[in-house]
Amino acid sequence: MEIGYYPGCSGAGSGVEYKLSTLKTAEMFGITLRELEDWNCCGATSAHNTNKLLSLALPARNLAIMEKMQLDTLLAPCAACYNRHRAVEVEAKEDQATREKIQQVIDMDFSAQTTTVSVLEWLVRDVGLEALKNKVSKPLKGMKAACYYGCLLVRPVSHTGFDDAEDPKTMDQIMTALGAQTVDWPYKTECCGAALATSRPDIGGKMIYEVIRNAKEAGAECIVTACPLCMLNLDMRQAKVAKTMGVELNMPIYYITEMVALSGGYSPQEIGVPRHFVEAMGYLNSLPVKAAALTAEEESKKPKKAAKAAASPAAERSEGPARPAADDDEAVRKKIEAMLKGIQKNPDKIAAKLIEDPERAAILAEMMAQDEKKSRKIAELMVTDKDKATKAADAFVTGELKKREKA
Repeated sequence: MEIGYYPGCSGAGSGVEYKLSTLKTAEMFGITLRELEDWNCCGATSAHNTNKLLSLALPARNLAIMEKMQLDTLLAPCAACYNRHRAVEVEAKEDQATREKIQQVIDMDFSAQTTTVSVLEWLVRDVGLEALKNKVSKPLKGMKAACYYGCLLVRPVSHTGFDDAEDPKTMDQIMTALGAQTVDWPYKTECCGAALATSRPDIGGKMIYEVIRNAKEAGAECIVTACPLCMLNLDMRQAKVAKTMGVELNMPIYYITEMVALSGGYSPQEIGVPRHFVEAMGYLNSLPVKAAALTAEEESKKPKKAAKAAASPAAERSEGPARPAADDDEAVRKKIEAMLKGIQKNPDKIAAKLIEDPERAAILAEMMAQDEKKSRKIAELMVTDKDKATKAADAFVTGELKKREKA
């Protein structure tokens, strides 16, 4: 199989590990990535903040080159590059006048019939999770990861649409297929600050800190991303942010393709892991011990479960969902606290996840913003039982509406 490949400006620089691991990932599945000939910068943030036509023409030229190469699918690992190429594909397909203007600017034929995919879309939709599982020779068992999508991979839905814009799952699905455990946390699509880390470090640094802090509070031992700029901020700037905030972070950051390539048998050196700013080898080296401990714990629980089922199957059926083991209580508590912070930070977002009707969702958001007890109850149920959280939210709103009617 052969598809187009756009490395982007970071591929040979700040995101070299991303490029190395993406090429190895493709190699795992026998996929040939044909780098676009004479490709140019997609314009990223600068172009669409300056000139709309320029912001479309820059990625369109790459796609026109791709058409000349007779390729129909383009892999753009960088979140910004993916977003800009998808934007012009969508707009040029929908508006012939725009497409004709673009053709004049780039002086090339451009039909806008290609499809740009992100790494996540490529791995889940095109490669497939089953194929991914079948290639795993070194499972990532023992790893507890926070999957960080950032703000561009799944937004706007009109341009992307391959995953949920507020609660995406594809990276979590990939990591689970590799044998890792992922945490549920409210910051998975929050912005890392992007270029604010340079222009306004007082703002950008705080945004970086909040992402890492929330991942830690949710029980994560590392963060996995699919964006070179997110990687740059969370990895390279982490030490400075920690010093500014007066805390120790030491959170390893990895690219999703590094995780795929590692699980497929490639060495950390082959894909550039030792190049990371935050020491990342120690955590990877600790996984075999963690995996062995998990396996021993799983094995120790099997006889107990069997004995319990044999002794009282009817009682077990009546007990409902199993409660978390004592060892997991602290992890659950951390998840609840992280969810509570997410509710306090953006009650509208959480309310929209629980209630589809906009008016009822707005009432729930208002209640959670004003009532800490209700917020905590929703946070606890969001972590332990999503269905019950939905029912509780609906009950809260119904009760509130009845109060308003009486008043």
